[in-house]
Amino acid sequence: MDYAQGRVTTLHDFGGADPDAPVERATVVVPMTDREYAGLAAEGVLHALERVGPAHVLVPLRAPAEKVARFADWLDSFDLPLTVLWCNGPGVVDVLDANGLDPTGGKGRDVWLALGLAAERGQYVVLNDADNRTYAPADVRRLLYPLAEGFTFAKAFFARVENDRLYGRLFRLLYAPLLEALADAHDAPVLDYLGAFRYALAGECAMTADLATSVRVQRRWGLEVGTLGEAYAVAGSEGVAQVDLGRYEHDHRAVSGPTGLSEMSRGVTSALFRVVSEAGVQPDYETLPRRYRETAHRFVRRYATDAGFNGLAYDREHERSQVETYADAVMPPGPDTRLPAWDDAPIDPVDVRRAGAADLARVRQEG
Repeated sequence: MDYAQGRVTTLHDFGGADPDAPVERATVVVPMTDREYAGLAAEGVLHALERVGPAHVLVPLRAPAEKVARFADWLDSFDLPLTVLWCNGPGVVDVLDANGLDPTGGKGRDVWLALGLAAERGQYVVLNDADNRTYAPADVRRLLYPLAEGFTFAKAFFARVENDRLYGRLFRLLYAPLLEALADAHDAPVLDYLGAFRYALAGECAMTADLATSVRVQRRWGLEVGTLGEAYAVAGSEGVAQVDLGRYEHDHRAVSGPTGLSEMSRGVTSALFRVVSEAGVQPDYETLPRRYRETAHRFVRRYATDAGFNGLAYDREHERSQVETYADAVMPPGPDTRLPAWDDAPIDPVDVRRAGAADLARVRQEG
């Protein structure tokens, strides 16, 4: 049984862990897009939250106007104190644009908007993805427990094993070997910190309201890595914990395509390199792609052995092919397009909340 500690405090599940936690002081944020409408995974998440009893649930929604009213009606059918924020509604977009904040973006932009509103409502904020098919009420309490014990940020980790094969490919084949290649060349606390996370790309996490208003947020891909870096800058490794949530089943993405892992890999590496550079690490981008490939191919051998040990299917050639795809993303980060911390933002969450409420009322009336 694993009970090892490392650079980051690790809370293990030794068998049905379900601690008391301050759910009554927490807002749970569940980002959604129109594809989650009436979906089994999203429905399961919301039913689980009904059994948790948080102070509030906030759904930042990105969807076409013609789908918003029906989506909001579906969300209203759950027995939850729930608010919908239509993130690409015209009023919200106008508020951002009028204050010099580029309104375009994806999940990161949506989460940033939600953090501002959620931090107003309670002491703690929990982020949960909506595509988790194995979500349980205890997950919220597990994530909140370290915050009640004085930590500032809690990150989930879990096993991505489904259909007799290993998933979590972007973490396994890009993030982990890239961190090892960097650590081989640089002795830096930030690399020890980033390498301590057992599933750094998990969307599930919890933070204090103070941290929620202190973090800069990536607009699209790279949100999770960027948030780890911001937590490190604000709270240090001693203020961060990771929490065992067991075995999760999430949606899977193709490698190619506009929302595939290849596109995501560029956001992940950009966010990662920005985090390490701000902490004083300057990677050698001339040699790093080669060193990443060499390290990642060693990881493929490790994963193949682990899969064989457990009787799982494992396609070495397909995994090696993905390594070559992700190597194209090992390059200096582009322009910094992060959204500012709410503490420094030129707008107030009240402005967003009012614009969002007006947007939602308008589409419901028109519908």
